[in-house]
Amino acid sequence: MSDETLALRAFGRTGIDVTPLCIGCAPLGDMPDTFAYGVSEAQALATLRAAFAGPIRFIDTAASYGDGEAERRIGLVLRELGGLPAGYVLASKADRDLRTGEFSGAQMRRSVERSLRLLGVDQIEIMHLHDPEHTTFAACMAPGGPVEVLLQLQAEGLVRHLGVAGGPADLMIRYVETGVFAAVITHNRYTLLNRSADRLLTVAAERGLAVLNAAPYGSGLLAKGPRAYPRYAYQAARPQVVERALALEAICERHGVPLAAAALQFSTRDPRITSTIIGMTRPERIAQTMALATCAIPPAVWQEFAAVPFDIDDPEAGRFA
Repeated sequence: MSDETLALRAFGRTGIDVTPLCIGCAPLGDMPDTFAYGVSEAQALATLRAAFAGPIRFIDTAASYGDGEAERRIGLVLRELGGLPAGYVLASKADRDLRTGEFSGAQMRRSVERSLRLLGVDQIEIMHLHDPEHTTFAACMAPGGPVEVLLQLQAEGLVRHLGVAGGPADLMIRYVETGVFAAVITHNRYTLLNRSADRLLTVAAERGLAVLNAAPYGSGLLAKGPRAYPRYAYQAARPQVVERALALEAICERHGVPLAAAALQFSTRDPRITSTIIGMTRPERIAQTMALATCAIPPAVWQEFAAVPFDIDDPEAGRFA
């Protein structure tokens, strides 16, 4: 991966090409309860301006990020620019009502229509069904339900392509196998510390879906380091996870490699993964991410990593209990 250009990759069978890195906007929605830090509007807008001027030409957001705040902030910058820059791909996600929990077909329409309004666009290139673990598979797939309404919105031209983004890997496989979706997002489940999405990646790639791996740092632990940020998947990390992260960090230190570079490249080097989504909260993070993506990592690092155990259980099991 060159630090001058990012070679485009086919986004499944859609005909779209995307960069192998994608800017994640969850923290730009100012969600301190999720990330344990906030992001001001001024900081978010500066980050977005840098993002739209930079080499990473793919951005991912969701209706639920700050309950519309991330999309609103993106929309402010897009209006400044006169629209989405040429060659840039914008993806969002249709969400349940965060206040009532409603996860219905009607709510999917409301969610998408609000996203279009906040972003200031007439069509969204990629729209994901978001976090379907908050309802049942049967309810999502039922006549008049969320999936059917998303297909209607696609037929109406409000969205071009549909994806599914969520947590439990086995559930995501069920959605992948419906044949409805062109893409799938997994998060926090294919990292140096957790491989619970490994089979999902294989199933989706074999079916020709675009595979997006979000949160390769485990929501921050593998970027900031286990001492500075002992949290994994938006919650306090278990002692065993911190211990393993410290072992990975020690290997990296012996070889003069940033832990964050190894965590990022663990994802970008996997041929099943189309693009890796990295949350960014400051303008300088774009150049820093490019440096991490191009950092030379000796083969010995990967060999030594093989001795460090990793989880295969869902990292958010019990988080919402």
